[in-house]
Amino acid sequence: MQWRRRHCCPVKMTWTVKRSLFRTHVAGLLSLALLLTFFLFFSHQDWLPGRNGPRENPLAYTIRGFRSPKVDSSQNSSLRSLLKENGYVAAAKPSLNLSMQQAESANTGGNSDHEMDVGGKLSAQPYHYILNEPLKCKDRVPFLVLLVVAEPGQIDARNAIRQTWGNESVAMGLRFVRLFLLGTGKSSLQSRIEEESRTHRDIIQQDYQDTYYNLTIKTLMGMNWVATFCPHVSYVMKTDSDMFVNTEYLIQKLLKPDLPPKQRYFTGYLMRGYAPNRNKDSKWFMAPELYPSERYPTFCSGTGYVFSGDMAELIYQASLGIRRLHLEDVYVGICLAKLRIDPQPPPNEFLFNHWRVSYSSCKYSHLITSHQFQPSELVKYWHHLQTNKHNACANTGKEKGGRYRHRRFYRERPA
Repeated sequence: MQWRRRHCCPVKMTWTVKRSLFRTHVAGLLSLALLLTFFLFFSHQDWLPGRNGPRENPLAYTIRGFRSPKVDSSQNSSLRSLLKENGYVAAAKPSLNLSMQQAESANTGGNSDHEMDVGGKLSAQPYHYILNEPLKCKDRVPFLVLLVVAEPGQIDARNAIRQTWGNESVAMGLRFVRLFLLGTGKSSLQSRIEEESRTHRDIIQQDYQDTYYNLTIKTLMGMNWVATFCPHVSYVMKTDSDMFVNTEYLIQKLLKPDLPPKQRYFTGYLMRGYAPNRNKDSKWFMAPELYPSERYPTFCSGTGYVFSGDMAELIYQASLGIRRLHLEDVYVGICLAKLRIDPQPPPNEFLFNHWRVSYSSCKYSHLITSHQFQPSELVKYWHHLQTNKHNACANTGKEKGGRYRHRRFYRERPA
């Protein structure tokens, strides 16, 4: 009995202490896990499509500014009102990490620094015009402005568009403006571009390098032009120089000129729920330092999208508070998300195609865009469509499916 009292109790006490310590450790770990989960939930919410109600912006590294509980209400300019509504104020230029500096230096020639105004806000007009057409809308407000992104050397492509879907005759009496958007290229090309401009009066050009990584700057140049020189236009379409655009179908079936123009309207091929491409070897690579969120907001493929005239100024003004990203269509989608404007799906999901659709007069008479056309192909198929458009679907039974399948470029992964 005495032996038990000497040896039993110490053993029992040791087990009790161990059990107590174990429970304490488990409780501490659970508390830490809950705290970490709580922190991650409120720090890294994504902009998921279809989300209702007020949205908190996770683009902490993209928006130039910090949340501020108070904004001066006396500043009633359109930009300040926009920033106030969304809870942002201009901030000092943030320090850039090395990868961003390298990307901007190599790909844009330091253009982002050129865009920065005093205090870190993006400059409202960072580049001066080399060529401009400020009087295009002076005498009569157009129904449609076509903004066509083109490289300086693509003279054949511009001429093909002038002969086909970019020709004013396709608007059937409606006022129509066609503009090619250019940056600067080889100096040997400039005199030829200026001669082309004097002949056709349809080129606007600013002094920045014309590269793939500056497509966002080029698109914003076009939107700023519309907001400045043609603010009352009913609709705008932005598209690329290698596109087939059925302008007649766009005007008559989608925009419907007999109806009052829409407001705060944006449509095209909707890209929903796309993840940033983290493959450094991809053309569409997006560094986490530039865009840390796991999803892009819904955006429209940059191969061709349409918006109401009022959107040009809204998007441009919103862009002044958002760091430039080289993926132009993603960037415009971020501007729309900041404005809390959701891109609308077109009435038919096959109207806008960012891949090439195999040609038939029936299919092409009922679509708006198809991609990857050489100038000679564009002229050939356009003339065939015009010749057969009144009897375009007589041989529908012989038609086959599209030539190219939809490819999710923006979340491309290595094979």
